[in-house]
Amino acid sequence: MTALVAWLTLVGLICQLYLQRTHNEKSLKPLGQIDLEDRQGHLYVRITNNGLGPMIIDRFVFYKDGKKYTAIKECLPLDRQSYTAIEVNESVQKVILPNGHLIIFETRLEAGKEDARRVRQQLSPITLTVEFHDIYDNRMIIERDFQWFARHEVKEGQV
Repeated sequence: MTALVAWLTLVGLICQLYLQRTHNEKSLKPLGQIDLEDRQGHLYVRITNNGLGPMIIDRFVFYKDGKKYTAIKECLPLDRQSYTAIEVNESVQKVILPNGHLIIFETRLEAGKEDARRVRQQLSPITLTVEFHDIYDNRMIIERDFQWFARHEVKEGQV
C-alpha cells in the first residue's frame, strides 16, 4: 500500500511540474507589435513587446516591389545620414524586454515639407516581417505593411 501511495504521489508531482511549465510558458510569452508613427515630422517604425517575457529578435525581412531585403537601408533610396536604422541578423540579435521597444527606422523632418512627403512615399510600399522567439524557444512571426504612411496621399482622379 505504501508503494502505491508513493507511486501516485510521484505521478501527481510529474503532472504538477508539467502544468507549472505550461503556465510559465504562457505567462512569459512576448506579444510583439509593429508600431508606426507620423506626427509633426517625426516618423518611426518600431517593434514593441507588450508581453511579460523577453522578445528575442532573430531577423527582420523587408519586402518592397516583390523583392526581399534584410535591412531597411537596402530598400530606401534616401540619404543614409537623414535617418536612424538598426539591423538584426544571425550575428547580431536584439532582445526587447517586456514593455520595451526597438526602433527600426526613425527620422525627424520639418512637418509639411516636401522631404516628409518623399519619405512617406518611400516607406509606404514596404512590408516588414519580424521573426523572433521567447526564452522557451517558441518561434513567432509578426508582419505589417507600411501603407499607413500613405493614408493622406491624394490619388490621381480624386479631388
